[in-house]
Amino acid sequence: MRLVSLAVLGLAFALGACSSSGGSDANAAGRGDAALADGVGRSGLPGSGTGSARPGSQEDLVASVGDRVFFATDSFRLAADQTEVLRRQAEWLNRYRQVTVTIEGHADERGTREYNLALGQRRANTARDILVSNGVAGTRVQTISFGKDRPAELGSNAEAWARNRRAVTTVR
Repeated sequence: MRLVSLAVLGLAFALGACSSSGGSDANAAGRGDAALADGVGRSGLPGSGTGSARPGSQEDLVASVGDRVFFATDSFRLAADQTEVLRRQAEWLNRYRQVTVTIEGHADERGTREYNLALGQRRANTARDILVSNGVAGTRVQTISFGKDRPAELGSNAEAWARNRRAVTTVR
């Protein structure tokens, strides 16, 4: 129980630090991805530095360029602003050539399990293809689909659905 309390406190501190940053840094410049098609901002926004994150780590990826992209309903095509996130991920991966990643494809809760697993796989493949087209060796990128089984946000509303239609890049 004490560990959970410490984790919650740490998360609250981290979120508070994120919300207190100025608005004129790299996050604001060129970030059409801040508002998704459904008007939902993305989590894992890139920061202007890595802080105490170990270079080449998951934390460094999240802080430097962001770890996720979002999709429209029933789609595995990305908007230009989301493609830009993957281009930045490719630059990051090309800087840390020892890093391998898994791209997790996700869907919202609507639809059958089978449909959402297939859609999640297509989303993960789309993200992988963009990384590869930007110079990342295909052997460094695996894909997996979780469909609707691992929602980022619980809820049966447009905001939750928008946050769950995603592909997440994770460092292995």
